[in-house]
Amino acid sequence: MWLGLESSCDESALALVSREGKIIGEWLLSQVDKHAEYGGVVPDLAVGEHLNNFVPLLQLASEKIELSSVVANIAVTRGPGLVGCLAMGISFAKTLGALWKVPVHGVNHLTGHALSVFMPLFQKGETGWEDHLPHLGLLVSGGNTLLFKLDLERKIHVLANTVDDAAGEALDKGAKLMGIPYPGGAKLEEFARNGDPQAFDFPRSFPEKEQRKFSFSGIKTSLFYRIHHWDEDAINNQRSDLCASYQQAVVDQLTRKTRQLLLADKYKSFGLSGGVANNDLLRSQLRDICRDEEITFLPAEKRHTGDNAAMIGFASFLAPEHALLDSSHNLSFNPSLRLGF
Repeated sequence: MWLGLESSCDESALALVSREGKIIGEWLLSQVDKHAEYGGVVPDLAVGEHLNNFVPLLQLASEKIELSSVVANIAVTRGPGLVGCLAMGISFAKTLGALWKVPVHGVNHLTGHALSVFMPLFQKGETGWEDHLPHLGLLVSGGNTLLFKLDLERKIHVLANTVDDAAGEALDKGAKLMGIPYPGGAKLEEFARNGDPQAFDFPRSFPEKEQRKFSFSGIKTSLFYRIHHWDEDAINNQRSDLCASYQQAVVDQLTRKTRQLLLADKYKSFGLSGGVANNDLLRSQLRDICRDEEITFLPAEKRHTGDNAAMIGFASFLAPEHALLDSSHNLSFNPSLRLGF
């Protein structure tokens, strides 16, 4: 079996993946509440929490399964992410690898997200995932917004990327401008459910199909200039409409570029992954596009849209040829690692 470890940011997580690609168990300790009082992730605090969390997580997992007797491979996030957090996870993985005498594999966090859309197929016993290739994927999170192609040779090619802010970053920063506490994106979505998405006009960048890129800094700037003279009561009175309109502008850009790229090539499936994939409006509109184009929609399960260890173990299981093996105990992190193999 594969033991996955994730520590790229503020989630300490372990997961066990079977030889058949099924998730056997998951154990996670979140730091969200600890960082909320600071309005965002504090790197030094995150490192300390990882140090405190991994041994208790291992103990929790060992109460259910004797890991040392079933784990044949360890997979750990090697990047991208926060330097100290990545180092903490890799150090813990190497320690377990030496103790249990099993190989350690370094996994690209973004590859984990990209391939996470196939995990539900294996959970249902559908191992013919390659029947869904070629595949177009949208990976959208607080740090990344990109469209990629997974071809018949199982290679990833990035087709469109953001030139500035990621979509999740724009949602979080927009929420902060409106006085919504961290983590803002999810709370912004809650306010948006009671608002009018047509109440305010926000920009949608790069509308032409030839423009294979995203930009979300303009929408954030537009919101700032719209409300910077408003007092707290004015913002509170308009918050639901502001959130609905702002969210719609972000989603429109994501769905429009997705449709353009779906029409530009032949695909058998479309996948949605990353933290923003949890957004119900985005999921619904992309599902409708896939239905219209008669393409299989493969969204990551909501519990696996954020940072998680299951996708790390699964990615190493599914594409072991693209994981880095720590054969000489010198596996290192890369905080700027990009998607693609």
